[in-house]
Order: sequence, then structure tokens, then C-alpha cells
Amino acid sequence: MRKPKEKKSETIKLLEKLSGGPLSFARAIKSIRACDELSQEACAEKLGVSKSHLCDVEKGRKTVSPERAARWARVLGYPEPVLVRLAIQSELDAAGLKYRVEIEAA
Repeated sequence: MRKPKEKKSETIKLLEKLSGGPLSFARAIKSIRACDELSQEACAEKLGVSKSHLCDVEKGRKTVSPERAARWARVLGYPEPVLVRLAIQSELDAAGLKYRVEIEAA
């Protein structure tokens, strides 16, 4: 039996519209940076990472841990569950595992 499709949050809908497709952690970070009108350099400094690391994350060449995703969400002022879920999903996708992540606060 198929599970009914869950409704996307307004945050997810907005970020998908801005990124031009299904949301990944890479697209979310790039869209958030664009929404906040931050250069890669300014955003990287705010997040405490190098510009090249942020570029690699935005291009999907590197993933971030769920812990780092939560910290980035706090720093950028966005909901932690959204970025944590996307970070975990990106790790599964990179590993070639066909699972879909759903999270909820404990």
C-alpha cells in the first residue's frame, strides 16, 4: 500500500522554486545564499568555512554532516529540520541508497 504524498512545507516550496527543481542540500544552500543576497565569500565567512568548501557543497561535490547542517541552519536563520533532512538525504543519495528521509523533532 502506498503512503499518501505528504504536503511540502512553504519553506521547501519556496526553495524549490528558487533553485529550479527538486530540493537537495546543495540547491538549498545556494538558494538560501541567493535569497539572503550573500556572496559565496560572505556566506562562507558567516558559516566559518572556506569559499572553496562552500562552492563544493553548492555544486554537490561535498556533503555535510547532519550536525553541521543544523549549525548552518541556525547561523543562516532557517529551520533546522529542513537542512538536516536534506543533508542526510544527500549522504544517502551519494551512497546510491534508494531511501527517502523523513525526520521529526524528538
